[in-house]
Amino acid sequence: MTTGVSTTTSTGTAAARFLAAGRILSRYGLVVVLAWIGGGKYVKMDSRVLIEHSFLMSWLYDFLSVHAVAYALGTTEIAAAVLIALRPVAPRWSAVGSALAVVLFLGTLSFLVTTPGVVVTFAHGFPVLSAQPGQFLLKDIVLMGVALGTLGESLQAARNRGGHRER
Repeated sequence: MTTGVSTTTSTGTAAARFLAAGRILSRYGLVVVLAWIGGGKYVKMDSRVLIEHSFLMSWLYDFLSVHAVAYALGTTEIAAAVLIALRPVAPRWSAVGSALAVVLFLGTLSFLVTTPGVVVTFAHGFPVLSAQPGQFLLKDIVLMGVALGTLGESLQAARNRGGHRER
């Protein structure tokens, strides 16, 4: 029995719906993760050990207290989240937030190679990561990929708006 709808068309429609849902979930999931982690920096500084061993960031403690560094990072993460969320009304600002998130995730991923205790042992030559901080940091590879995706999508949306200026 035929339904009058071709398999190719229905498959294409389903694929388009999944793609659209994935883009929305990726963007706003990233917003939630960044805002939540950023807000956590105001309650508890869980990155001190990571930052102390980082050649990229340890110098911050020469000028700022542990709490000031935590608040600065938290504020930056929250700002990135808000900017990314602005995509429907301000794609250029959303692109700025996504680029900021990429930089934040690059910084976090650098901790994989600078923090003692990330690799706890080797099993048949394969590095086994600790639960904290090793496995915790590994998720940022995916988050950085999502941030790159939202950056590209926001830049494309800004370009498609053409001459429309954002305020």
